[in-house]
Amino acid sequence: RSPKLSKLNQPNHFMKRTDEVFGMSHDILPDSYVDRGALDAELKKLQGRKVHVAIRGPSKSGKSWLRQRVVPSALVVQCRLGSTNVDIYTSALSQLGVQLQIESTSKFGIKGTVEGQVAAGNDLIGKVSAKLGLEGSGESSSKFVPVGRNINDLKFIAQLIVESGKRLIIEDVHYLSLEQREILAFDLKAMWDFGCFVTLVGVWGDSNMFVRLNGELSGRIEEISIEWSPDDLRQVIAKGGAVLGIEFSREIQNRVIVDAFGNAGLLQRLVLRTLDEAKIEYAQTLTVYLTEMAQYESAAMAVADQLNGVYLKFGERVAAGIRTRADATGIYAHAMAAIVSAEDAFHMSGIPVEYIYTVSHARQPRIQKSNLKLILSKIDSLQVDKDGRGLVVTYDPDKEAVLNVDRQLLFYRKYLTVSWPWEELIAEAANLPH
Repeated sequence: RSPKLSKLNQPNHFMKRTDEVFGMSHDILPDSYVDRGALDAELKKLQGRKVHVAIRGPSKSGKSWLRQRVVPSALVVQCRLGSTNVDIYTSALSQLGVQLQIESTSKFGIKGTVEGQVAAGNDLIGKVSAKLGLEGSGESSSKFVPVGRNINDLKFIAQLIVESGKRLIIEDVHYLSLEQREILAFDLKAMWDFGCFVTLVGVWGDSNMFVRLNGELSGRIEEISIEWSPDDLRQVIAKGGAVLGIEFSREIQNRVIVDAFGNAGLLQRLVLRTLDEAKIEYAQTLTVYLTEMAQYESAAMAVADQLNGVYLKFGERVAAGIRTRADATGIYAHAMAAIVSAEDAFHMSGIPVEYIYTVSHARQPRIQKSNLKLILSKIDSLQVDKDGRGLVVTYDPDKEAVLNVDRQLLFYRKYLTVSWPWEELIAEAANLPH
């Protein structure tokens, strides 16, 4: 039955809008929030223990919503490509009104000074100094407030965070280089010793990445993996639909779930757009049944069109980066062609180096596996924008596989025929004299 808005179903200002229930949102939309696998309780339990917590899962799988729901007030730091551990601490402390100035860094620690930028920051420094039995290194000419407090390694930073009463959350850890992840793994052990417990959020391949980077973290960090099953995603549709007085046919539900590729954010967008296509903007007083597959297909094409600009820019950035690299075999272009065209199953689990090599070598016999691994370690920098964001795929050297960081790509290429710019680069290289 097609949706028909009777007089009883006419909206009024007391009814919820569809975008208050479904859609992409930085803030949690509680009416379509699903606690899959009782992860809320699991995370809450771990946050109360003396351990670091790592939340691992694909992009837009609901990691941030889970974190916000369980830890609503926190020191949240977003990583970018090129971010360092010093950047993380600087950002965290700035949220507390404290300025961190680094004198030197090493794999085993940092040294520098901290200064209060506001009264709250000065108060925090004073409290920690008193607890640690430290003396002021200077005084403000008018307020007798200690400034330029010396710090030794991470202890002072850790105590500032502990004293603030807030949890440090480090999001998008996958943007950190392997070197910075290793440094962070050593810092985490030191912070654990100081009673400062951190929550890390990101996309990485195999479990327990930080324990592999630093064996001393064993028993000091617990990991939660987030994946959506089809039944979990179906619950999102059903829960939000019930609030709006909407029932989606099983066929439409199945198409949305398949097209979402386990990406809860994309599923939210597809459902909201389907409601737009059905001309439904508010909750219904009488149940409306959505059965028209054409409405979903129009919605899917509309969302794919919206993503077009995102992936055109992605392609342009990668192609521009490839052109700056002198490479007679066109290895960067061949690698990207193999990666982006790999079947869905590989993107969902990780694209093995062996597969990328087989495809690339067949197209260009001069490509060697050792060189391929080297350039795969550099593909992150090809993709990001000037702000260090925009990863679509990233290389995991431990797993020897390329991981999909943005599963919307799979949906996008399913609905739109794409001519990627690196194919043109491959053609150009094929015409060059050898």
